[in-house]
Amino acid sequence: MKREIVLDTETTGLDPSQGHRIVEVGCVELINATPTGRTYHTYINPMRDMPKPAFAVHGLSATFLADFPVFEDIAAELITFLEDSPLVIHNAGFDMKFLSAEFAGVGQQTLSNPVVDTLRLARTKYPGAPASLDMLCRRFQIDNTGRDKHGALIDAQLLAAVYLELLGGKQPQLSLHAEREKAAAAPINPKKTKQHVPRLFTISREEKARHDETQQKINGPTWEGWSSIADGAQPAHGSPKKEKHA
Repeated sequence: MKREIVLDTETTGLDPSQGHRIVEVGCVELINATPTGRTYHTYINPMRDMPKPAFAVHGLSATFLADFPVFEDIAAELITFLEDSPLVIHNAGFDMKFLSAEFAGVGQQTLSNPVVDTLRLARTKYPGAPASLDMLCRRFQIDNTGRDKHGALIDAQLLAAVYLELLGGKQPQLSLHAEREKAAAAPINPKKTKQHVPRLFTISREEKARHDETQQKINGPTWEGWSSIADGAQPAHGSPKKEKHA
């Protein structure tokens, strides 16, 4: 059983060294690349203003975020949810840079979890093709119509679906194998099992007489007449009609 966490963040900007902060974290738990239904999601008060370019991306204002906890207050519960599981992140360098800065800022060790970068994975699998989350959803026909703006949890949920496709999809052959094993292990129900039993019956004297008469006709003049046609002679009971040619 392999546990992974799909993770996404939203921020106030592009670089934590310039004072930008995380404002939202969304996580989706996977077991064997399939969502379990367990998620982690929180908004975070960045203790600063929200630049217009960032607001245009995710729509989270400083006023809205003011009532939510600061990063220090959610750090422990985030670590508890992540455990030591591999993290699946799109453009992982961006999110890990911010997470490292936030944990360092509250005196916590930076994360040492293994990281799977789905951006790199997509570029390796489809070199030269667009590899944004939106474009990958379109490629794999994943419905992202509910995503008007970026959001950490919805993006993590979409990325979980994309990640499964990047790994090869739902692998229908495995399902077929499982069904075959299930069928082989199922007990046999005698009532549902069709048995082929030879039919035993006798025919009447009249039926036998008709059969004998038919047999004599087959072996008699009729057969001989048609046999003579094959030898070039005319049949005893008239000749076959010639086909009409236009």
